[in-house]
Amino acid sequence: MSKKQQKNDGQSLMGTLQSVFATSTILISLIIAYVIFRYVMGSPYNFEGGNPAGHPLPGNYLGMMYKGGYVVPILITNVLVCIIFSIERAITLRRARGKGRINVFVKKLQNLLLANQINEAIAECDRQKGSLANVMKAGLERYKELENDPNLEKDQKIIALQQTFEEATALELPMLSKNLVILSTIASVAVLFGLLGTVIGMIRAFGALAQAGAPDALALATGISEALINTAFGIGGSTLAIIMYNFFSTKIDKMTFKIDESGFSLVQTFNANVKR
Repeated sequence: MSKKQQKNDGQSLMGTLQSVFATSTILISLIIAYVIFRYVMGSPYNFEGGNPAGHPLPGNYLGMMYKGGYVVPILITNVLVCIIFSIERAITLRRARGKGRINVFVKKLQNLLLANQINEAIAECDRQKGSLANVMKAGLERYKELENDPNLEKDQKIIALQQTFEEATALELPMLSKNLVILSTIASVAVLFGLLGTVIGMIRAFGALAQAGAPDALALATGISEALINTAFGIGGSTLAIIMYNFFSTKIDKMTFKIDESGFSLVQTFNANVKR
């Protein structure tokens, strides 16, 4: 089996494991959110007379959040999933950076390429062990193969080297952006669920006002609480997801730029050093 095939198989297995991880995380987060809602927020100790159907104790925020209704566990799930995948992306991107500072690594590679020390550059990639190092190592190994290949013209060698970079980059970048779609989805969905809870709460509040005679004060207060709490949860979860999505997208863009910069430098060096 070729190294390329082994790499593809490894990437495929990793993608499958991450998909299983994503699905499991969402389901487990939903279960945890319901337990928090039902048994922590809905504890009798948070309410007057020990009755969760009644008013929350003065200043008891857990009881107040419980009054947000059954949309609250979904909103808690959004927040938990956002936090978990933010941690997962932070760990993944930290590993993708490899050892040491990327700028120092890129500068060192450029110096080695200028000195035409290809083997030393490959060894440096093995020590760095990041996504950029993986792409550069693939390019450097192809560089060595093409440098003395008598069967290809110079232009064909350059094209082959560029294709190697593109293939190596195509294998690395999807792993960097994996699960970011979940954060972007939460950024939109959290607000929509918050609005759903708000609408349900307002329906309940107006239903209390529509009672014949004196309005049902308890139902009115519950409806207003449900509306406001779901609005706050929805906005908070969406804000967190947007911040984390933009943060990680910026990190990935910077790493992609470094990969492109290093690849361009290697191709230019190859063009300058290879006569035929």
